Amino acid sequence: MNATLIRPASKAGIDPGPIFLVVGALLSTLGIAMFIPALVDLSRGYNDWQIFAASGCLTLFMGIGMWLSSRAESISMTLRQAFLITVLSWVTLAGFGAIPLYWSGFTPSYTDAFFESMSGLTTTGSTVMSGLDHLPPGINLWRGMLQWLGGLGVIVMAIAVMPMLQVGGMQLFKAEAFDTAEKILPRAAQIASVMAFVYLGGTLACAISYFVAGMTFLDAVIHGMTTVATGGMSSHDASIGYYDSVAIDSIAIFFMLFGSLPFILYIQFLRGMPDRLFSDSQVKTFFLFLAVLIPIMWIYQSVQGINSGVDGLRYAAFNVISIMTGTGYATTDYTLWGPLATGFFFILMFIGGCAGSTACGIKIFRLQVLFEDLKQHLNRIVFPHGVFVKRYNGAILHDGVSAAVMSFFFMYMISFVILAALISFTGLDMTTSLSGAATAISNVGPGLGSMIGPSGNFAELNSTAKWLLSFGMLVGRLEFLTVFVLFVPRFWIH
Repeated sequence: MNATLIRPASKAGIDPGPIFLVVGALLSTLGIAMFIPALVDLSRGYNDWQIFAASGCLTLFMGIGMWLSSRAESISMTLRQAFLITVLSWVTLAGFGAIPLYWSGFTPSYTDAFFESMSGLTTTGSTVMSGLDHLPPGINLWRGMLQWLGGLGVIVMAIAVMPMLQVGGMQLFKAEAFDTAEKILPRAAQIASVMAFVYLGGTLACAISYFVAGMTFLDAVIHGMTTVATGGMSSHDASIGYYDSVAIDSIAIFFMLFGSLPFILYIQFLRGMPDRLFSDSQVKTFFLFLAVLIPIMWIYQSVQGINSGVDGLRYAAFNVISIMTGTGYATTDYTLWGPLATGFFFILMFIGGCAGSTACGIKIFRLQVLFEDLKQHLNRIVFPHGVFVKRYNGAILHDGVSAAVMSFFFMYMISFVILAALISFTGLDMTTSLSGAATAISNVGPGLGSMIGPSGNFAELNSTAKWLLSFGMLVGRLEFLTVFVLFVPRFWIH
């Protein structure tokens, strides 16, 4: 294991204090959040408010207990603790977030409830729940809140935590004065407060736009949260297609793109540096991909006689952006457009959005790094004595970043293959296994095929497959090595 990722273990072992402190604080926040859907159900006469209130009390009790047990005047943190906090936070939050879903009875087992909760927090958007149009409002609101909270966590993790851990080439985005693990608590708090302001502002703007376009107030709030979080959970079985509205589709497209761009650039935009948003190479490459992919699907629909003209462009733009950003909303079942379209959207699952956003997938900057490595290699073959310097956004691209990106890409592909194989061993067909694995580790949402495609859900899968997919969502969202390093024996040696 690379020594830059993990410090030599101390004789004292891993101090649980910082771990309990952070996880306890996050659990307490989650517990307080549970009282919001409780109040909504209570105000509308649904008995489910009692379930959310009880779940909130339990979660808050556990969170405060962990936080109080680890309070200290000053707390430092090692890299091993940072890795553990990152993984345990997401697992613990998903575990407690599942409690109201399970106690409500709308998920038949805790397996289903945990799958739904993990899907929400990782902003994947896969669901095992049906009859969404008739669920109590608190349940649908809680699903949206899980995605919204998870989306904010994703942004903070991508900007504050992953660069420090040097996972997957994220050290490219290391924040100023944030070079050591000991600074994670105060620095993460600063970053979270600023990011929360931008994130909340974007969510409010999205919700208001939906409301003006014709959504009910609650639907606008739910979809505002899941759109900006690029999560894709909806309060309707037909997703955004339920509305069949050009205005609502357009709003969704705009805010899916908003959630897929680096949030740090929005901060710079607000500080009087708007050129950063439009000159960033990752952003330009992201829109270049869309400028090529959307017309391809538009032309394909026209040639096949599926949709043409403005309608064809609308469906092409919405579904390409939805899948590529990992939002997973659906306006139509694009798997019915033919095998070529199915393969096209399967590939889109892997691309993803920009680093430092709520989007998922491999991410644009990694594809840029891979391209720069390939270009340098080809140039050296043609001109053996030439000097070729790799650059990203005008800065020199160091070999350490390239190595991290290559490691990430390797783990991504290996994880996909192994997960697909394991799912197929549970008895599922190849299309379901491959697309299920892809949508889980890419945190997209819908898979392909009649069972888990855009018009289906994951309810019919067996319990083993659901646990495998839940694990896939976790490792995909936490950039693989963050989770897999915990399985290295040397990590635990005292």
